Amino acid sequence: MGTRPNQFLGSTNSWYYMGTAAYHAANISLQKRSRNGLSFKTNYTWGKITDISSAILGPSSDNDTATLINPYYPKKSHGIASYSLKHQFNTNFSYQLPFGAGKAIGGGATGFVDKLIGGWQWNSIFNAQSGFPMTPVIGINQSGNGDTRLPDTPILDPNYKGNPILGVEAFKKTGRYFDPNAFLLPAAGTWGNISRGRFTGPSFWNLDMSLFKRIPVNESVNLQFRAEAFNILNHVNLNNPTAGIVVFDTSDPSKYAGAAGAITDTANRERQIQFALRLEF
Repeated sequence: MGTRPNQFLGSTNSWYYMGTAAYHAANISLQKRSRNGLSFKTNYTWGKITDISSAILGPSSDNDTATLINPYYPKKSHGIASYSLKHQFNTNFSYQLPFGAGKAIGGGATGFVDKLIGGWQWNSIFNAQSGFPMTPVIGINQSGNGDTRLPDTPILDPNYKGNPILGVEAFKKTGRYFDPNAFLLPAAGTWGNISRGRFTGPSFWNLDMSLFKRIPVNESVNLQFRAEAFNILNHVNLNNPTAGIVVFDTSDPSKYAGAAGAITDTANRERQIQFALRLEF
């Protein structure tokens, strides 16, 4: 309480129109229009977004501090935005398989054989991206400014050796994505030195694939068989350690929180396969 400008005033919500956001990016795309039944598009983006807050009263942005770290010094909260992605790569293709009448394979097929082997189309979408930024917090109002949304951040231990981010493989073994031993509790009435978005969460990649077959019924009607597989390689992508973002035990700040660095959910679903028939007319 002693650090409040007016100790007789309780907590309030105040709205001020201030701050800026900046986006810098470089983009490369390669596209091939359909030729010999093959078309594809590939895109890579390098980007960086900075602002002073991405999550004020926004429950969807739980990888960021809930409010400004120090409302009297907004520049202290300037950092990497919670939705900033440094690397994004996407590619997709569609390929009319060369089977059936008039094609490279089975070009002389007719009747039932042609209907069986012809009209197949292979499609795929691949996406890979770096992780979203993350900001560890203390879990208590160590600065004493009365902010009940607890945006206070820790101090990086100058004697800690190595990278505080242990990574996904280490999490699978230890249950921690980052090492809480890398952080110290700031002195009462002070703020930590961990900037917003300083660390990066787990990366993401996913492959979807589908196989279509066009079955002519008559001149104006076609039946399409679709087999679609989402996350076909059944790869597990992890979310940021949302609940585990709190470093210290809130009931005893001299200890690290048991869930510090823990990841409790995934960023995608397990492999899913579906089949469908589509009538086109």
